[in-house]
Amino acid sequence: MAVTRHQTRRDVIRGAAAVAAAALARPALAQAAPRIAVIGGGFGGVACARALRRLDTKLQVTLIEPNRTFTACPFSNEVIAGLRELAAQQFTYDKVAADGITVAAQAATKVDAQARGIALADGTTLSYDRLVLAPGIDMRFEALPGYDETAAEKMPHAWKAGEQTMLLRKQLEAMDDGGLVVIAVPAAPLRCPPAPYERASLIAHYLKANKPRSKILVLDAKDNYSQQKLFEKAWAELYPGMIERIALSQGGRVSRRPSGLRKTNMSGNSLAHRTTWLRSDFADIAGAADHTGWCPIDPVSFASKLVPNIHVIGDAAIAGGIPKSASAAAAQGLACAAAIVNSLAGKAPETPRLDGACYNTVAPGYAFSLKGIYQPKEDQYAEAEVTTSPVDAPREVRQREADQAVDWFKRITGEAFG
Repeated sequence: MAVTRHQTRRDVIRGAAAVAAAALARPALAQAAPRIAVIGGGFGGVACARALRRLDTKLQVTLIEPNRTFTACPFSNEVIAGLRELAAQQFTYDKVAADGITVAAQAATKVDAQARGIALADGTTLSYDRLVLAPGIDMRFEALPGYDETAAEKMPHAWKAGEQTMLLRKQLEAMDDGGLVVIAVPAAPLRCPPAPYERASLIAHYLKANKPRSKILVLDAKDNYSQQKLFEKAWAELYPGMIERIALSQGGRVSRRPSGLRKTNMSGNSLAHRTTWLRSDFADIAGAADHTGWCPIDPVSFASKLVPNIHVIGDAAIAGGIPKSASAAAAQGLACAAAIVNSLAGKAPETPRLDGACYNTVAPGYAFSLKGIYQPKEDQYAEAEVTTSPVDAPREVRQREADQAVDWFKRITGEAFG
């Protein structure tokens, strides 16, 4: 700085100090709050977004979810069986927004991982410092010859709660007494592994009361399944002769859409499901999914192994022994949020210890459960502790677990959307 004849040394020092003070007064230019985007407004995405804000209120968190109402899958089998109304499954994002989270009611159409930008359906672009992918799963219709979105209107998969749930319910109500309900169960991995068998149970409850001459056929792409002995005991006790299951080794895998069946309701649960929404809409863009269609992650931080600054939680992630379920997704969302906050602060993430619970209702007042604790082991999640309901428990125990299932649903939906 040149000193003119009108300036003293004191003037120059005072001016330099003013420039420095002005620079310090503009922290937004030098140190903007980190921007975290979360794609997917299910249990995992919402849990992560809300936890991020709780852990650090300075974070700019945006939840990207095209649906303004979330329809929960847990307990949707009761809707199919006429034991519950769909409205009891539906929740808004009002409380999420009240936490200071920006809720973008748009579909994400493109992810530019290099530029850290997300293109939305309305043409706008959202920039991020970290991106959390929690898209859940979707149908891969081409996996089953002859089954597509049009066919799903006649043979509902009812995998995603909402319109398909009600369609299957209405078909059951319209079915003749003496008709056949066919449920095709896909090979693992799949969302909520016991769900197809809970569905068979509750449909049997409806048929027993309303169309007792009807039968259920379960075509299974697996030989064994979670809590199999508990389901089989319940079926023998409650629905003798009504449910028949054909396992993989007996020819139970469905290879194409059945045709020519009369008086039949075909529930896919799902027929074509085997992959993630990421594979169909995001994997080729963001590069987070590998050749399997699922997303490899670091189990401690949930960071993508394929793309920097992206984390993947919930059903889309390859997470080893932890099941693809609502409680697992929510637990992953909380752990992922803590890992991101630690990373932004320059700290190493803590090793997560995730709790998971799965309740299966086979009739009103009759339920059983599986509860587990899962921890990273050898680059995957493994079961640290698992407890399941005893096979020979008395009916009062089944009633107690049915009550616990209701309490669990109220708690997990309240924590996410309440």
